[in-house]
Amino acid sequence: MERLNSLDASFLAIEDTVDHMHIGSVGIFEGPAPSLDELRAFVASKLPRVPRYRQKVLVAPLAIGRPVWVDDPQFRIDYHVRSTALARPGGMAGLRALMGRVMSQPLDRKKPLWENWLVEGFDEWPGEYARWALLTKVHHCMVDGIAGTDLLAVMLDTAEDPGPREPASETWSPEQEPSPARLAWHSIAGLAGAPVAGARTLVRAARTPGTAIGIAGDAARQLGGLTRVASRLARPAPASSLTGPIGPHRIWADARVSLDDVKRVRRQHGGTVNDVVLTLITAGFRHLLVTRQEPVKDRTLRTLVPVSLRAPDEHGLLDNRVTALFVDLPVGLDDPLDVLRAVRGQMDALKTSDEAAGAHALLSATTFLPASAAALAARFVVHQQHTTETVTTNVPGPQIPLYVLGRRMVEAYPYVPVAGKIRVGVAIWSYLGGLHFGVTGDLDGAPDVDVLAKGITTALDQLLT
Repeated sequence: MERLNSLDASFLAIEDTVDHMHIGSVGIFEGPAPSLDELRAFVASKLPRVPRYRQKVLVAPLAIGRPVWVDDPQFRIDYHVRSTALARPGGMAGLRALMGRVMSQPLDRKKPLWENWLVEGFDEWPGEYARWALLTKVHHCMVDGIAGTDLLAVMLDTAEDPGPREPASETWSPEQEPSPARLAWHSIAGLAGAPVAGARTLVRAARTPGTAIGIAGDAARQLGGLTRVASRLARPAPASSLTGPIGPHRIWADARVSLDDVKRVRRQHGGTVNDVVLTLITAGFRHLLVTRQEPVKDRTLRTLVPVSLRAPDEHGLLDNRVTALFVDLPVGLDDPLDVLRAVRGQMDALKTSDEAAGAHALLSATTFLPASAAALAARFVVHQQHTTETVTTNVPGPQIPLYVLGRRMVEAYPYVPVAGKIRVGVAIWSYLGGLHFGVTGDLDGAPDVDVLAKGITTALDQLLT
């Protein structure tokens, strides 16, 4: 049994009949689609390298400890790798609708927490111009953005012809599922070791200079940063249609811009690629609010921006290792160049502040709490907070092509969940010279997220001009 860390467990605790805490992506591939049997064999050949894909989550009796990963004795590849087809004329419109439907359904907590969907009918062009899609869905308790990218690099090929493929193991034998008594004892032992584990985490953080987690190891900076984070989060966000009750159904939109174009803007006007990305998202939200005829004068929009704490030697580990920054997007500014200057100044200030360390201290505190208390705290924060209006996550992806059975993935768009009172979230993934945006909305509270996606591409056109 392997115990989930406190952040992994919080993503399970947050989930209910409305808040579905899975992340995902959809990749578009060139060439004719493989058969479902071929895709299942392909995925099965990768499973020895990803043991987590054959494991499920078990919760101890009375939830006395954090959940654990155990082998699923009933694992079946055909349950997790499925197929569907888009109605004519297919294309991105059909794919967007499918993403909304598939992501509106929770993963079965009694099985390994992932699904792959082979999507046919995306493009009706024959022969070499054919296109098909692969939709992936995995619970957030298993991976964060960086780990998800690492996982994709394992599950797909990095060469068109990778050579002899490892045959799917027919001899895999799952470990025996633990009894409730053994699971309870394991959880009790974990409770006794929680303070030691938490202290070990802090010591390890302090010994990792030069990374985001390194700054989180300084207790004084954590305390100062925690005070500043608490002060910022004490100010409630203005009432708007961007926040409020959500339902279980999702809608999804996409946008794509050239990474070279973004770098041209950065070279001309300064800042970082991430500064330009946040500028585009700010313009997208402004466009959405103006279209909804909501006031934007002097308005800012607070977004949670996850920041990776993953050290270089921790790539490939399937878990969550992030802290957070809270950024106020200046949607009250009309000129994208003014927005870029404001975003750049704010991000420069945040990089030299202690807020990332303070947020890390806040998240790390759950390590020392009993599992039931940590779960209650996570649910309370998500459902009762009134200060964060959206989430924005930017994950770097590979700039080399990835393949499935010799078919090259030409585009890939991410999916980020929304939960609590947040109705809109934006994820960005870079791949093969493109920045791919996935915009998630609550179907009832934000059915017009395509307006936000359009505002992103329009803003880049303006900045290039």
